[in-house]
Amino acid sequence: MSIAIWCILVAAILPMLAAFPAKLNKEFDNSNPRDPAFWADGFRKRAQNAQSNGFEAFPVFAISVIVGLGHGGDPVWIDKLAVLFICLRVIYTLCYWTDRATPRSVAWAMAYLSVIGIFTSPLWS
Repeated sequence: MSIAIWCILVAAILPMLAAFPAKLNKEFDNSNPRDPAFWADGFRKRAQNAQSNGFEAFPVFAISVIVGLGHGGDPVWIDKLAVLFICLRVIYTLCYWTDRATPRSVAWAMAYLSVIGIFTSPLWS
Protein backbone atom coordinates (compact mmCIF):
# COMPACT_ATOMS: atom_id res chain seq x y z
CA MET A 1 0.00 0.00 0.00
CA SER A 2 1.15 3.50 -0.71
CA ILE A 3 2.02 6.01 1.97
CA ALA A 4 -0.99 8.08 0.92
CA ILE A 5 -3.35 5.20 1.76
CA TRP A 6 -1.80 4.96 5.21
CA CYS A 7 -2.26 8.72 5.55
CA ILE A 8 -6.01 8.16 5.14
CA LEU A 9 -5.93 6.04 8.29
CA VAL A 10 -3.87 8.66 10.13
CA ALA A 11 -6.27 11.40 8.99
CA ALA A 12 -9.18 9.35 10.37
CA ILE A 13 -7.47 9.09 13.78
CA LEU A 14 -6.25 12.70 14.08
CA PRO A 15 -9.66 14.23 14.94
CA MET A 16 -10.05 11.95 17.95
CA LEU A 17 -6.55 12.82 19.11
CA ALA A 18 -7.40 16.52 18.84
CA ALA A 19 -9.96 16.27 21.65
CA PHE A 20 -8.14 13.66 23.73
CA PRO A 21 -6.05 16.04 25.89
CA ALA A 22 -9.21 17.85 27.00
CA LYS A 23 -10.67 14.55 28.15
CA LEU A 24 -7.74 13.93 30.47
CA ASN A 25 -9.24 16.53 32.81
CA LYS A 26 -10.68 15.06 36.02
CA GLU A 27 -13.92 16.94 35.32
CA PHE A 28 -14.54 14.92 32.15
CA ASP A 29 -17.52 12.61 32.61
CA ASN A 30 -17.19 9.64 30.29
CA SER A 31 -20.81 8.70 30.96
CA ASN A 32 -21.80 12.04 29.40
CA PRO A 33 -18.99 12.75 26.90
CA ARG A 34 -20.95 15.28 24.83
CA ASP A 35 -22.00 17.49 27.72
CA PRO A 36 -22.08 20.99 26.18
CA ALA A 37 -21.09 22.58 29.49
CA PHE A 38 -17.79 20.65 29.56
CA TRP A 39 -16.88 21.83 26.04
CA ALA A 40 -18.15 25.40 26.55
CA ASP A 41 -14.95 27.44 26.68
CA GLY A 42 -11.18 27.70 26.74
CA PHE A 43 -8.90 24.84 25.80
CA ARG A 44 -11.73 22.33 25.82
CA LYS A 45 -13.73 24.31 23.28
CA ARG A 46 -10.70 24.74 21.05
CA ALA A 47 -9.91 21.02 21.28
CA GLN A 48 -13.46 20.11 20.33
CA ASN A 49 -13.41 22.61 17.46
CA ALA A 50 -10.17 21.09 16.19
CA GLN A 51 -11.79 17.67 16.39
CA SER A 52 -14.87 18.83 14.49
CA ASN A 53 -12.79 20.42 11.76
CA GLY A 54 -10.71 17.25 11.48
CA PHE A 55 -13.86 15.21 10.89
CA GLU A 56 -14.94 17.77 8.28
CA ALA A 57 -11.58 17.66 6.47
CA PHE A 58 -11.30 13.89 6.43
CA PRO A 59 -13.77 12.96 3.65
CA VAL A 60 -12.37 15.35 1.05
CA PHE A 61 -8.83 14.19 1.83
CA ALA A 62 -9.70 10.49 1.62
CA ILE A 63 -11.65 10.93 -1.60
CA SER A 64 -8.84 12.99 -3.11
CA VAL A 65 -6.28 10.27 -2.41
CA ILE A 66 -8.55 7.62 -3.92
CA VAL A 67 -9.29 9.78 -6.98
CA GLY A 68 -5.66 10.79 -7.43
CA LEU A 69 -4.33 7.25 -7.23
CA GLY A 70 -7.24 5.72 -9.11
CA HIS A 71 -6.99 8.06 -12.08
CA GLY A 72 -3.27 7.85 -12.71
CA GLY A 73 -1.77 10.58 -10.56
CA ASP A 74 1.91 10.18 -9.78
CA PRO A 75 2.02 8.08 -6.58
CA VAL A 76 5.24 9.75 -5.45
CA TRP A 77 3.66 13.21 -5.59
CA ILE A 78 0.45 11.98 -4.02
CA ASP A 79 2.45 10.43 -1.16
CA LYS A 80 4.34 13.69 -0.62
CA LEU A 81 1.18 15.78 -0.66
CA ALA A 82 -0.60 13.34 1.66
CA VAL A 83 2.22 13.50 4.19
CA LEU A 84 2.19 17.28 3.86
CA PHE A 85 -1.55 17.26 4.57
CA ILE A 86 -1.04 15.20 7.74
CA CYS A 87 1.80 17.45 8.94
CA LEU A 88 -0.29 20.56 8.31
CA ARG A 89 -3.26 19.07 10.15
CA VAL A 90 -1.02 18.39 13.16
CA ILE A 91 0.20 21.99 13.02
CA TYR A 92 -3.42 23.13 12.65
CA THR A 93 -4.42 21.23 15.79
CA LEU A 94 -1.46 22.55 17.77
CA CYS A 95 -2.37 26.09 16.70
CA TYR A 96 -5.98 25.52 17.75
CA TRP A 97 -4.90 24.21 21.14
CA THR A 98 -2.63 27.20 21.74
CA ASP A 99 -5.14 29.76 20.42
CA ARG A 100 -3.04 30.97 17.47
CA ALA A 101 -5.68 31.89 14.91
CA THR A 102 -3.57 33.25 12.04
CA PRO A 103 -1.07 30.37 11.83
CA ARG A 104 -4.00 27.99 12.22
CA SER A 105 -5.73 29.55 9.22
CA VAL A 106 -2.53 29.37 7.18
CA ALA A 107 -2.10 25.68 8.04
CA TRP A 108 -5.74 25.02 7.14
CA ALA A 109 -5.40 26.78 3.77
CA MET A 110 -2.16 24.98 2.91
CA ALA A 111 -3.69 21.62 3.86
CA TYR A 112 -6.69 22.38 1.67
CA LEU A 113 -4.40 23.27 -1.23
CA SER A 114 -2.56 19.98 -0.76
CA VAL A 115 -5.90 18.16 -1.07
CA ILE A 116 -6.62 20.04 -4.29
CA GLY A 117 -3.15 19.06 -5.52
CA ILE A 118 -3.83 15.40 -4.75
CA PHE A 119 -7.23 15.46 -6.43
CA THR A 120 -5.95 17.17 -9.56
CA SER A 121 -2.68 15.19 -9.73
CA PRO A 122 -3.88 13.03 -12.66
CA LEU A 123 -4.09 16.23 -14.72
CA TRP A 124 -0.59 17.54 -14.04
CA SER A 125 1.57 14.55 -13.15
